[in-house]
Amino acid sequence: MSAHCQLTGVKPVFGNNVSHSHRRTPRRWNPNIQSRRHWLPGEGRFVRLTLSARGIKTVDKIGIEQAIARIRARGEKV
Repeated sequence: MSAHCQLTGVKPVFGNNVSHSHRRTPRRWNPNIQSRRHWLPGEGRFVRLTLSARGIKTVDKIGIEQAIARIRARGEKV
């Protein structure tokens, strides 16, 4: 499971840990990715989506049909 949200497109961001002596070592910040299964009434089936926490809230707000339409508009297969 790759660390990106299918709805919002959020991906890991990269930066540095900076120690007290100001040495820099690479690090990354991963998004809060969850795997969720949603019922898609228009197609009569379940879809499994990889969503961030903000993506889950977006699905709750706009509905699964509209969310799937946004994902497909970006060219991802669902």
